[in-house]
Amino acid sequence: MKNILIIEDDEAISDIMQDFLTINGFESTIVHDGTAGLAAALTKEYDLILLDVMLPGMDGIEVLKKIRSELLVPILLVTAKNEELDKLRGLGLGADDYISKPFSPTELVARVRANLAQFERLDKQEAAAPKEHTIGTGDIVIQPQAMKVFVGGKEVAMKHKEFELLLFLMENIQHVFSKEELYETIWGMESIGEIRTVAVHINRLREKIEENPSEPTHIQTVWGAGYRFVP
Repeated sequence: MKNILIIEDDEAISDIMQDFLTINGFESTIVHDGTAGLAAALTKEYDLILLDVMLPGMDGIEVLKKIRSELLVPILLVTAKNEELDKLRGLGLGADDYISKPFSPTELVARVRANLAQFERLDKQEAAAPKEHTIGTGDIVIQPQAMKVFVGGKEVAMKHKEFELLLFLMENIQHVFSKEELYETIWGMESIGEIRTVAVHINRLREKIEENPSEPTHIQTVWGAGYRFVP
């Protein structure tokens, strides 16, 4: 049984989250402020974290940064619809996905399941991959098992979903994928109006691997169709 940490200061919302997670076979723990939520997360007892952005004690973005510096665990931001900047910041800092309030409990459970499944899939791929296996083109080299990316011989830090997205694109060189296809593949579910997440991660990847991110040569936009990786 998967164990979910809910860091949410609104008791009514956190209780609804917990009720529906319980109904769907998850264990969960609720924490109502950022400082206590960070301490709970760092116990490494949780398989996924639902993290509200607006929290007392320590805001959700700061909690996210500190968790990401210590742990590789799926993190879903819970935001209000008008917190667009926080969504983008959170994705850039390593959040795997986000869900906007008000949300349906069905969507919440679907996103939790999808992110857990994708995280487990990547772990299995790493375990099955030969230790010496690498994927490389030009000056970009990926070590899938070690989850490491090298550009020009120097290691580049990647967040979990950034790494998955780059690996998928490099495994399918020259193939054009729509935002919807990438979202479904990397985030593990059909897009529910959140495909902007893909564009955010594409931009972050370009900043890390392209010599000139504003004129990318590797991760190219095919207007009206999607994105492709070019060696």
